[in-house]
Amino acid sequence: MTATVNMPVGKSWLICPGCRALLYQRRVERNLGVCPECDHHDQVTAHQRIEQLFDLDSVEELPPVGAFGDPLGFVDTVPYPQRIEAARRRTGLDEAVVCVRGTVEGQPLIAAVMDFRFLGGSLGTGVGERITRAAELALETRTPLLIVSASGGARMQEGVLSLMQMAKTSAALGALDEAGVLTISLVSDPTYGGVAASFATLCDVILAEPGARLGFAGPRVIQQTLRQPLPAGFQTAEYLFARGMLDDLVPRSNLRSTIGRLLAFTGADRSAPDPYPVRATAAPESADPWAVVALSRDLGRPSTLDYIGHFVDGFVELHGDRLASDCPAIVGGVGLIDGRPTVVIGHQKGHTVAEVASRNFGMATPAGYRKAARLMRLAEKLGTPIVTLIDTPGAYHGISAEENGQALAIADNIRMMAGLTVPVVAIVTGEGGSGGALALGVGNRVLMLANATYSVISPEGCAAILWNDSGRADEAAAQLKLQAGDLLALGIVDGVVPEPPGGAPADPGATASAVHRAVVDALAELAGLNREEVRAHRRARFRQIGGLTNAGG
Repeated sequence: MTATVNMPVGKSWLICPGCRALLYQRRVERNLGVCPECDHHDQVTAHQRIEQLFDLDSVEELPPVGAFGDPLGFVDTVPYPQRIEAARRRTGLDEAVVCVRGTVEGQPLIAAVMDFRFLGGSLGTGVGERITRAAELALETRTPLLIVSASGGARMQEGVLSLMQMAKTSAALGALDEAGVLTISLVSDPTYGGVAASFATLCDVILAEPGARLGFAGPRVIQQTLRQPLPAGFQTAEYLFARGMLDDLVPRSNLRSTIGRLLAFTGADRSAPDPYPVRATAAPESADPWAVVALSRDLGRPSTLDYIGHFVDGFVELHGDRLASDCPAIVGGVGLIDGRPTVVIGHQKGHTVAEVASRNFGMATPAGYRKAARLMRLAEKLGTPIVTLIDTPGAYHGISAEENGQALAIADNIRMMAGLTVPVVAIVTGEGGSGGALALGVGNRVLMLANATYSVISPEGCAAILWNDSGRADEAAAQLKLQAGDLLALGIVDGVVPEPPGGAPADPGATASAVHRAVVDALAELAGLNREEVRAHRRARFRQIGGLTNAGG
């Protein structure tokens, strides 16, 4: 394992292991242990971490856990008790984790903070017991739990007893899942082995510092096994973030505010916001269907991130499907809508050709739908409503998507949304293309903007299949009844959100305000239902579509 700690040079100077710059020690300390030249994040002690994150004078250390002794009578170069005692003298700690309770930006938090200086932050019975007790206190008090990991893995000197701490701590986190208590993991450098394969990666939100390394097996072990060089940046936070394993990379200077926003999300008032006095449900005047198709695709229409910026306060974007990648065509995260915690998910296209291309034209891969599903499960756990913003020509249909189970990902989302017990408000803001749209569209309330479209297939695709002539797309658009007024009459959508004169691109701010009002109004309508009634309402809504009433029978 490469050294990552600043090397002292005299009493006041350090050499950064990242860029080898000579640094004034107090300058590094003022910068929270981050190199001001290359941004290398040095290791910090548990107590330094607690001081950086928590409100001044709010911290109370949890009662200590007694010593667990030497259960195996283990001796390597020295007896295990001597090794423990030396670590205690060197660090001033009695174990490799410090557990506290306090507040971050005024919000209560319980934290278990590991310290790599103590036997490499190894996971033994003492560490496992302390983290489990912290989780049990979080469960008892319904307080969010933060775990800051820094570890080389399980403690060999305690044998299989240390291995069992992975199960014990994982079960404790499972109990918090069942109770709907938020858990946050902060991965610091390094985090390996049994810690990486248990509590460090089981939390609702996984944050990591830049450059932090995370993995089950260490790179040296992998290299010895494979006998080949590892990819550049292998196991770093940046490498894993690009592969959908982490929610976000957060510089140390932003950690406190990021955690504060997450805690504000869970601590906010969960009652429904007051509805706006006007609810738009009337069908818009008829327009040429092909012209509406063009309007629905206009790059000037507000995107999901535009809507979020307009009316979602304290938003924290969460990334990745925790399996393969982070699909840029779907964005999502947590925030407050008129003070009420809400999970917001939507397709993201963008406004320029370059941005649209980077977002894959708003066409999600299986990883995108799995990311959305993960965020919906978080909402279900925490009991918060979901708002989805739909704008896609359809799901991505390339070879890689098929190989990674595109149909399975879409089907799983549709089934899961049908079974959620939290309110779901879905709004078609631009193109509502086929199953790629429906995978975010199974809502208690389904709305659409006046110049949006919603269809089983694109007009061009319909014309090409039925008439072998994609040039007849305008005829297909008329036949498909994909406009808001038609869909309102068919019972597909519950309301139509008006657009300003000239359409959404003419006044994106007014459009976002109209969507905001429609969301708040829909959430207020659903507020009187309990969780089982919410699910029954949604299932009944879709049960009647295409029945005798809709068919005119």
